Amino acid sequence: MQRRPPAWYDEQYNNRARIPDHPAILKYWADASAAARAGLPDLLDVSYGDAPSERLDIFPAAHAHAPVFVYLHGGYWRALDKRDQSFIAPPLVEGGAMVVVPNYALCPAVTIEHIVLQIVRALAWVYRHAREYGGNERHIVVGGHSAGGHLAAMMLACRWTDVGTDLPADLVKAALAISGIYDLEPIRLTPFLAPDLKLTQASARQLSPARMPAPARGRLAAVVGGGESEEFLRQNELIRTAWGRDVVDVCERVPDRHHMNVLNDLAYSGSRLHAHARTLLGLAPAHTGGDRVGAVRALMRE
Repeated sequence: MQRRPPAWYDEQYNNRARIPDHPAILKYWADASAAARAGLPDLLDVSYGDAPSERLDIFPAAHAHAPVFVYLHGGYWRALDKRDQSFIAPPLVEGGAMVVVPNYALCPAVTIEHIVLQIVRALAWVYRHAREYGGNERHIVVGGHSAGGHLAAMMLACRWTDVGTDLPADLVKAALAISGIYDLEPIRLTPFLAPDLKLTQASARQLSPARMPAPARGRLAAVVGGGESEEFLRQNELIRTAWGRDVVDVCERVPDRHHMNVLNDLAYSGSRLHAHARTLLGLAPAHTGGDRVGAVRALMRE
């Protein structure tokens, strides 16, 4: 892509600056996530590795052999926490899934390479332990928002048999990337992010899913808010161009959504985004109740 002035990258990628009511959205996420975690004290902060950041929350399935949805939070690899976005779990559990929400260390204390390897460890742990919580380790779907969308795509592209001899090549059956980032070169050039992420031209290339061969197995649903910046719209189209329609069989813009409130649709059973998640998980379509206005839309000022 053509190199632009530094201020242009900030304008394209600084989503909080683009969304004046972002404090209200973050508060909603925090409050709804606290409610989602209530009653699960024994299933919070379960270790998947040795580092303090290598913890995950488990939302167990109601019935055995349930498909598993592993959700990866966003925050540009440098902000937020698993506790901030666990609100996405209850509707999927109600639909018949087991949901796992891992944490990971944040930049600048670690690199993005380090984070990717942490998520690899988290997915390997999920495969090895899913049955203990009602999950089917043979049907794991990874989802994520923003930087989490990047991580989800990376997991679909992972060579799992190189990670462990007990792991299948198709450990991740599918991925759902919401407002994902697939080319990290513009992120390297974004002034408000560069000091924390410390990307080089080489590391940005190595960590960009759009610069990798298309995965030999699995499928990716790439979804972005229709009101997002030109760059996020471009990123969403880019991954389909790079990996092809056979892998990226869903590449959509959600009307009337920006970078933050598009995530709310994942927790709304009447939305197309939630339907995509259910399809990837092999769950039956949701029976919608039409209660979104009071539950979400009023809070989010949509």
